[in-house]
Amino acid sequence: MIRSISESPLYPIVNPKSIAFFGASNTFMRMGSIMLSSLQALGYEGKIFPVHPTEKVVRGLPAYPSILDVPEIPDLAIIVLPTEIVCRTLDDCGKKGIRSAIVVSGGFREAGPEGAALQKELETIARRHGIRFLGPNCLGVANLHLKLNPTPIKADCQAGFVGLASQSGSFITQMFNYLYRHGMGFSAALSVGNEASIDIVDCLEYLGACPNTKVITLYIEGINRGDKFMEIAKAITPHKPIVALYVGGSEAGKQAGLSHTGSLSGPNEIYDGIFKQCGIIRAQTLTELFDYALALGTLPEPGGNRIVIQTHSGGPGATAADSCGRSGLTLPRLSPETVEKLKPMIPKTASTANPVDMTFSKNPSEDYFNIPDALLQDKQTDMLLAYFVSPGLFLERILGEMGIAEEAVGAEADKLIGDYAQKFVSLIQRHPDKPIVGFTYRSLQEKMVRTLLDSGVPVYQDPERAARSLAAVREYHERRGRM
Repeated sequence: MIRSISESPLYPIVNPKSIAFFGASNTFMRMGSIMLSSLQALGYEGKIFPVHPTEKVVRGLPAYPSILDVPEIPDLAIIVLPTEIVCRTLDDCGKKGIRSAIVVSGGFREAGPEGAALQKELETIARRHGIRFLGPNCLGVANLHLKLNPTPIKADCQAGFVGLASQSGSFITQMFNYLYRHGMGFSAALSVGNEASIDIVDCLEYLGACPNTKVITLYIEGINRGDKFMEIAKAITPHKPIVALYVGGSEAGKQAGLSHTGSLSGPNEIYDGIFKQCGIIRAQTLTELFDYALALGTLPEPGGNRIVIQTHSGGPGATAADSCGRSGLTLPRLSPETVEKLKPMIPKTASTANPVDMTFSKNPSEDYFNIPDALLQDKQTDMLLAYFVSPGLFLERILGEMGIAEEAVGAEADKLIGDYAQKFVSLIQRHPDKPIVGFTYRSLQEKMVRTLLDSGVPVYQDPERAARSLAAVREYHERRGRM
């Protein structure tokens, strides 16, 4: 393990103060131009030196005909050029004194024997100059805490706590909006491509030391340094959760990985064993990968597997109960003391069994705190799963009937909904040792749910995803305890 994050070969790649950019021009529909545009759009504050043989200005920046003409030694070179000139370009970077690079260009090992020979030449040049690089055949990195995003898609999410090391470049650039919609953001996202110089083990080690990363996610097609991977993972998981999606266990996944990055994979059973020994939680889908990351990055360790469900409707409550049971969670009966506390708060039609079916909120301004607070105080409860129906559906109608001016109804409803959400959020501080999770069948962007997500309360779009994520949190802490 590295003693400090600055010792990692990835540190200057993820935290550059200056970048030499090869392959961008004033023709926008070129990959290099698109990537430079994303870098500028996020507001990267370091120096950018476009290198172009003929254009004097590229996207408003002074350009240089050769890297040797750039007035200083950049921290990082990003190369998005035709395959046949990549080796020569990296050699020029080495002569300039650059020691870190991202090679986006493809056509190397993944393209067959001729490409494999070119990749060996690229590796030889890098070793000669002492250069460490990501790629080739990758999309590089995103570090939103540094406003660094030289990937093809504009980052439309905030910096967050999820670290990603991926053997697919697209996942580090296509997941920005997905993570935002689900209440997350990347701390650092790393695409390794063909792993000619820096591999997924190096990325895991970097993310383990990264102070902005609370949970590490891995997209794996195959691991070359298995022993080192296990060593690093075992050192990380007692302090930071790791969730892995491995896709090379089936014959279809194996063939796809081989043609994608040239990765060699192994049977599912071997990877299952590796993950269990290391305390890594395995996800079966990309949705699970980030569902588990949301829960592991926001929730405390549960005291047990006993869950209480709060709902406004019998069907969603029953569905949630079934999902929890299939995920290994148990639904205890509420204590007589809790039932007595609830009686004045809920309608006579409500059920005080578990799930607690309120059927209707008598006093929304209080119910979003008092009822879940009573449930969480129950000594038989380790965690809470709450079903949310947006109060906005009713509030705007009620406010209009109360005579509030039509142009003011929306703002007033949003204020009330924000107040309800904050009362629910306050339960996190009041019950810091009990995970609190929600689910809804409505949009995650509605005011109530969006406020909860932005305040650190995980809300999922169905109870099964919520239950599996809670079970993953339980599994991680059990494995960590055994380690």
